[in-house]
Amino acid sequence: MRELQLAANGLRFRAIADGPEDGPLVLLLHGFPEGAASWAAQLPALAAAGLLAVAPDLRGYGGTDCPEGEDAYRMVHLVADVAGLIDALGRDRCHLAGHDWGALVGWGVASAHPDRLLTWSALSVGHPEAFTATIRDDPGQRERSSYIELFRAPDHKAERVLAEDGHRRLRRMYAYGPAPDAIPPERVDEFVRAMARPGRLTAGLSYYRANLGDGAEPMAPNPITTPSQLIWGDGDPAVGPAPTHATEPLVAGEYRLCALPGAGHWLQFERPDDVSRLLLEWIRTRRASRRG
Repeated sequence: MRELQLAANGLRFRAIADGPEDGPLVLLLHGFPEGAASWAAQLPALAAAGLLAVAPDLRGYGGTDCPEGEDAYRMVHLVADVAGLIDALGRDRCHLAGHDWGALVGWGVASAHPDRLLTWSALSVGHPEAFTATIRDDPGQRERSSYIELFRAPDHKAERVLAEDGHRRLRRMYAYGPAPDAIPPERVDEFVRAMARPGRLTAGLSYYRANLGDGAEPMAPNPITTPSQLIWGDGDPAVGPAPTHATEPLVAGEYRLCALPGAGHWLQFERPDDVSRLLLEWIRTRRASRRG
């Protein structure tokens, strides 16, 4: 495993990578409040299959630049970052996977730049239209997503709440769900240290503030034609069955739902082997079908 520095969309991105330089590219997008290391278990598995696996710190996270201002985190910029990273890695297209906010960004890429993707794998979070509609219309999902009200509260209330008492509330997020010990303590410490740097917690929360709520631009307005899979834990306390099952009608191309019984939200940590297997299966099957 090695560290990369990439220039994309006017920013400097830090990434970790594994696999042969000339292998098919798999780009892996993390969620909140994590970093590139959330894919540490999948990188070597993908590399062993001959793929070049690259997991960047998204804008505002880890070793990547942290632009100021909420508008810098609007979906149009997040999607452009991914296109720029593909360019920076010298490729025209890639296999894309994303978890949590990485999934929301990935749906946006699949909508805006289907020509840049070979396959798309979303973890935990389905199509943005399904997600926002069920928050509005489904009481169960609205309850699951109630934390978003805090994250979008004015006057940086969320920063104060999450940082108080040694970032106690932030640390509790990593233990949220049916497998509270899935993320190793040393990895939690790494994520918390990164989020505690000046401006970083605000940057991560800006994803919510800039892209959810009244007045937010549609995150994925075009039909999804890229071969797409959604990997979801049916014990996820944050994302329930309503947005998950509402995703399929919004995908125009090939699609499958992979529900992992008993799994929660932190799928790469809770079910690392299942995630790696499903990613490889999807990539290999699509490659075989195109050869045929």
